[in-house]
Amino acid sequence: MFGLEYKDSRMLILVAILVALAPFMLNPFPEGSGMAQFNAGYPDLMQRFVIFGIFAIGFNILFGLTGYLSFGHAAFLGVGSYAAMWMMKLLTMNVVPGIIFSVLVAGVFSLAVGWISLRRSGIYFSILTLAFAQMSYSLAYSVLTPITGGETGLQPKVTDPRILDGSLAEGTIAKANFFGLEMGSSFELQLGSWLFTFNAGYYLAAVVMLIAFYISIRIFRSPFGLMLRAVKSNQQRLNYTGLNTKPYTLAAFVISGMYAGLAGGLMVAMDTQVGAERMFWTASGEVVLMTILGGVGTLIGPVLGASAIKYMENILSKINSDILHQWFAFLPDGLEEFVITLIYPFIGKGWHLTLGLIFMAVVIFLPGGLVEGGQRIANLFKRKMPGKDARDNKS
Repeated sequence: MFGLEYKDSRMLILVAILVALAPFMLNPFPEGSGMAQFNAGYPDLMQRFVIFGIFAIGFNILFGLTGYLSFGHAAFLGVGSYAAMWMMKLLTMNVVPGIIFSVLVAGVFSLAVGWISLRRSGIYFSILTLAFAQMSYSLAYSVLTPITGGETGLQPKVTDPRILDGSLAEGTIAKANFFGLEMGSSFELQLGSWLFTFNAGYYLAAVVMLIAFYISIRIFRSPFGLMLRAVKSNQQRLNYTGLNTKPYTLAAFVISGMYAGLAGGLMVAMDTQVGAERMFWTASGEVVLMTILGGVGTLIGPVLGASAIKYMENILSKINSDILHQWFAFLPDGLEEFVITLIYPFIGKGWHLTLGLIFMAVVIFLPGGLVEGGQRIANLFKRKMPGKDARDNKS
């Protein structure tokens, strides 16, 4: 299907089904129950799952295939966001031109950064990309304030020209749309005590994510992807054969940067404001964690890693002591306080500690990330076929 092998087609269909049913799957607990705190089926968080999934997929094309670790990919995320915002301010609030422009601008910028950074490899390449990202952040935060909005950032205004849309009436708010369908529009379905929300912006981002995922599969299975794996395996040996590997690594860097720009454009389409904080070094480190946590070099791993980190960031960080007291109210007072004292450092503002422990456990015990963990669990429950047992006994 679509030029993919059977295994890859099955994976793509599975991801499409999961994405389509996400509003149901991410709301397993009824509204008003004590466990409703763990529901993640609201539009803002679901959009973050797929958008940062795109970001991580693109980063995995560079890091997973070539082994080049970039600490500056947030620069392309920010550049794509600013490009999309300016298209919305100057041309139209329709998200399509903004998304396309964000990919193109991020591609050009990543070409310039990659052409310089790829002159070095290893830790020197990583430091160069980090330096470019921090320079970009500093420029956006202070020097380029007329273009980036500086500390306050950018957002649509009534006075913006918007050539294709025309001027807005006084008091109205410019809203991002997809040919008239507003990204914030939602439909709610009440089934008993469960409330499911279907958001237009989420499904647009989900479709884009599926397309990006399909393209990444084609890249992984192509001769180009095979050459990138050879670069990761032994680039020096390839150079000794007379093969110039820089065009391949530069192409991978640009593709990865365009994925980041696409994610940045979608972020603006879902939430029409952008600030320089998207280019800070912590955002670059976050996508590294996403990729390693999910599984470097795997297809579905980066999406799983992005979803896991964003889930903890938005769910665990909201659990406070009051919620814990509600959960453990059935315990005796002394025991209740003891249990809460043990748990509290790992939630709320301390959710990073939980993430760090999980990351350490994955790196030590599951080098292949969550994908390897899933494969191990599947192997535990996998049974041998009777025919195979008979052949083994006969031999």
